[in-house]
Amino acid sequence: MNEMIKLFVMDVDGTLTDGKIYMGNNGEVMKAFSVKDGYGIHDELIPAGILPVIITCRKSAIVDNRCRELGITELFQGVKDKVNQLQQLVKEKGISLKEVAYIGDDLNDFAVMQIIKENGGLIGCPSGAVQKVKEIADCVCITEGGEGAVREFIEWIIDSQQLR
Repeated sequence: MNEMIKLFVMDVDGTLTDGKIYMGNNGEVMKAFSVKDGYGIHDELIPAGILPVIITCRKSAIVDNRCRELGITELFQGVKDKVNQLQQLVKEKGISLKEVAYIGDDLNDFAVMQIIKENGGLIGCPSGAVQKVKEIADCVCITEGGEGAVREFIEWIIDSQQLR
């Protein structure tokens, strides 16, 4: 790994959660997040100087609440073009795509994963990711989305960059 990772970008459904959407009569009622992932973000990633970022296609007040709990200030919801959103963020932060790690699980993550990979960044995915995503990943986690896969990828990066 030549560059240090500065941004750690996450998808939500299927990555930070188990991918299930619990719906009631009034819409989405809950999502299940792993405390292991929360610890990894709040107590390992941020202290290591890596900025956590969420870019997700869906919008949810539940995700807003979880981000506030964990200290995630870079939250982009309702994003249809993840590549464009990431390119804007990287430009704003004055960094390159090789300083970005991304974890996602499905085809809506693939285009942004591909551009990060082509530019020397790192790609991770939960064990339940679709095959096309697994094929591009540098780290295919043993754990599932919503079960600690995000923390597993965080620790893989921190250990490989010797940030402990």
